[in-house]
Amino acid sequence: MEYPDPSHGPRLLVSPGKVAIGTGAVERAGEYAFLYGRRALVVATEQIFEIHGDRLLSVLDDAGVEVVTYTSVQPDPTVENIEAAHERWESEGCDVIVTLGGGSSIDAGKGVGILATNDGELRDFGVDRAGYEGVPNPTPPLIAVNTTTGTGSEATRSVVVTDEANATKFLIVSQNVVPDVAIEDPELVRSLPRSHTAFTGIDALTHAIEAFVSVKAYSVSDDFARNAIRRIADSFAKSWANGDDLEARSEMLVAQLQAGQAFTNSSVALVHGMARPLGAQLHLPHGLANAILLPYVMEFSAMAAPEKYAEIARIFEIAGEETPDRVAADLASEAVLDLCADVSLTSYLDEFGEIPTREGYLEVVPKMAQDALDSGSPENNPRKPTKAEIEALFTVVYDDALDPEGPRRS
Repeated sequence: MEYPDPSHGPRLLVSPGKVAIGTGAVERAGEYAFLYGRRALVVATEQIFEIHGDRLLSVLDDAGVEVVTYTSVQPDPTVENIEAAHERWESEGCDVIVTLGGGSSIDAGKGVGILATNDGELRDFGVDRAGYEGVPNPTPPLIAVNTTTGTGSEATRSVVVTDEANATKFLIVSQNVVPDVAIEDPELVRSLPRSHTAFTGIDALTHAIEAFVSVKAYSVSDDFARNAIRRIADSFAKSWANGDDLEARSEMLVAQLQAGQAFTNSSVALVHGMARPLGAQLHLPHGLANAILLPYVMEFSAMAAPEKYAEIARIFEIAGEETPDRVAADLASEAVLDLCADVSLTSYLDEFGEIPTREGYLEVVPKMAQDALDSGSPENNPRKPTKAEIEALFTVVYDDALDPEGPRRS
């Protein structure tokens, strides 16, 4: 049983083996790569590699590590991306994986590792086919050099992969894919544009909130989640407004790491279940899809865990200790909406998504709702949704936040 009830036995605490945090942490990448191997496959998107690739290659070269690169990772990596990177791994005889980037690069690196040490096609390891902990063999050493402040992928046992053949995303979950080293250097996120700062920051908040309210939450994951929410409440808007504020950037790096530690030791829930099909259908980055859905799912769910949602509202200082939990709980989604407005969240939809007409959208709502249920994530939600309720949520989200012809709610 992957997530046992604490009253029935011990819990498994999952976290990267080592974490290097602070300005200059990237310089440790060579040291750790040399510890694990001599020939590294560096996995990155082309854009991130153009910005930070030379520095990382220099660090690896100085440490005596030979480098092979794969820099064609797409945002929300595809099966084809991972298979092509794995071909490079095999043909070049690599022995350690170094990812450069955020969730897309890290997930691609994890996927390479799965194929390197396990038989079968990548799709075989999805939770819908193999279940949780469905990757039998440990992957090769993986060093995740993080360049975003949202995904927390360097701390998790999750891999999100896009299957372009049927316009869906699937999830792989296994402790065998957790990176050996996470590197968090605020200098590497200084250049993160406002758009990506916005939806990766809300992505981190989504991870923390979902982990906190999940039916699989427990004391340790709750502590990670609380700390992440506090840091995001204090530093997210600052980091968006001024990317050169290294203190705010550092706080967000720690926050998203803690959010990753929270949800990988608890679970994600309804937001993620809905975000995967929404992102796949509308070609939205994963973080932006999460961010669009979060306030609406919070409104829907608050009645089922009022004490947790009330605590979130108090962390954001939108409710006081004297406010009854049920009243405070209903305010939590307003705090998130205010934060979304602060960072102009919905203004990025036209650039980073393909929003259909309402008629076209409604045609795929039943399939998206079924895909959400099939993911299993809604089962972790404090309020268990029916398919009809998920369809209604998808419809409200379109009318209120996505419709290009209507007034978008930030």
